[in-house]
Amino acid sequence: MTTNYKMNEEQIYHVPVLLEQSIEGLNISPEGTYVDVTFGGGGHSRAILKRLKGKGHLYSFDQDPDAEQNIVEDPHFTFVRSNFRFLHNFMQYYNVDGVDGILADLGVSSHHFDDAERGFSFRFEGKLDMRMNQRAGKTAADIVNEYPEEKLADLFYLYGELKNSRKLASAIVKARAKESIQTIGDFLNIVQPLFGREREKKELAKVFQALRIEVNQEMTALREMLQAAIEVLKPGGRLSIITYHSLEDRMVKNIMKTGNIEGRLKQDFFGRVETPFKLVNNKVIIPSEEEQERNPRSRSAKLRIAEKTK
Repeated sequence: MTTNYKMNEEQIYHVPVLLEQSIEGLNISPEGTYVDVTFGGGGHSRAILKRLKGKGHLYSFDQDPDAEQNIVEDPHFTFVRSNFRFLHNFMQYYNVDGVDGILADLGVSSHHFDDAERGFSFRFEGKLDMRMNQRAGKTAADIVNEYPEEKLADLFYLYGELKNSRKLASAIVKARAKESIQTIGDFLNIVQPLFGREREKKELAKVFQALRIEVNQEMTALREMLQAAIEVLKPGGRLSIITYHSLEDRMVKNIMKTGNIEGRLKQDFFGRVETPFKLVNNKVIIPSEEEQERNPRSRSAKLRIAEKTK
């Protein structure tokens, strides 16, 4: 069968970040089994497939129907229409006893930010949606209209690290009492006046990040995927993960260093740390200045790589 990579479509959909470094971190065996839990535009998946032959196979996850336009036609490839939190379940479904590597690029694709209809960006007018999977779940509009004030304040503080989270929540609750909040414009009219002009864009980005994380239950899904990774990786298997904000990076760092999300150190009788991983790169890998210039989205990216030891 001929492999069809649809490269032009992928470049339009999304430019992969830290491509070479994250793929090299997997230490790919041509006949190994790999998982890309964030298929998106398929850039990382295509790079893995180029290195596979024989019994080699790649399973790629994505819950977003838009990503299906980038599906690769390759005998070594299986597309999984699901959230990566179900990694363990689907590996059992496909009778995969263990995998040799897992890759995750946790950033939101440029495709989502550039599509006004998806509601991910404050640059466009449109519905306040933000769902990765538009077939299910609450929208951002549902959350700002339905959540109690205290719960809104908590999510802006925890997921956006916003100091004025309580003021934000109060303004939203007062505004929705008069009229339902349905569009990005409606929402901006409420929150934009709460930020100074000099930091407005950065603060709005944090507000939208917090809502997006809540809408898609990103922290819960990441926690479940990382715990599943311990179960499905073979000894010697690699975990290669790109993060973009401190919340997800902390979880990834903790699981790699201690084997648990909380970062609790477990030691044996001799005081040696008990963890299922060893770090491949002790120092976090960041994009080169050239990549950051070429792809501004990469500027906050961090790559961590670990190897399953037992």
